[in-house]
Amino acid sequence: MIRQLAATVSAVALAACASMPGAGPSAVAKLEPTKGNATAGTVTFTQRGDKVEVVADVTGLAPNREHGFHVHEKGDCSSGDGMSAGGHFNPDGKPHGPQEAPHHAGDLPSLKADAAGKVDMRVRLAAGLAIGGGPADIVGRGLIVHAQPDDYKTQPTGNAGARVACGVIARKP
Repeated sequence: MIRQLAATVSAVALAACASMPGAGPSAVAKLEPTKGNATAGTVTFTQRGDKVEVVADVTGLAPNREHGFHVHEKGDCSSGDGMSAGGHFNPDGKPHGPQEAPHHAGDLPSLKADAAGKVDMRVRLAAGLAIGGGPADIVGRGLIVHAQPDDYKTQPTGNAGARVACGVIARKP
């Protein structure tokens, strides 16, 4: 009886593990402040099946405010204002919008800063981004944090204001 119960529990556990998408390739962006700003942090992207999980640890944001957050076309943070990163990453030519509607692949959920101007966020994105290959690959692209919230309506940017931090997304070894 105990062996049969143990075998059943083991089979259920194995089935549950098999249905959970494992961690695939990962990438990371080190956010540096643009000129005159203090926003900085680290954002990690991990492929999990056809979705990408984002873990963001960001400081120096306006307290108790939302900030637009996007993957941009170019992995170039050389300009002092972050504009060298280009526009939103949009390999499928979709309109700007939130995760639950048609959107640019680079449209990420807004960062919501706490009273200290800090964000610790973990979110699994809708399908649309990839790490390490294909047209939706984010490796080598820019990552931007904006000064204002994203309205998810204004085309093509979301009216999120100035770029307060920029980073280049690099594949983790």
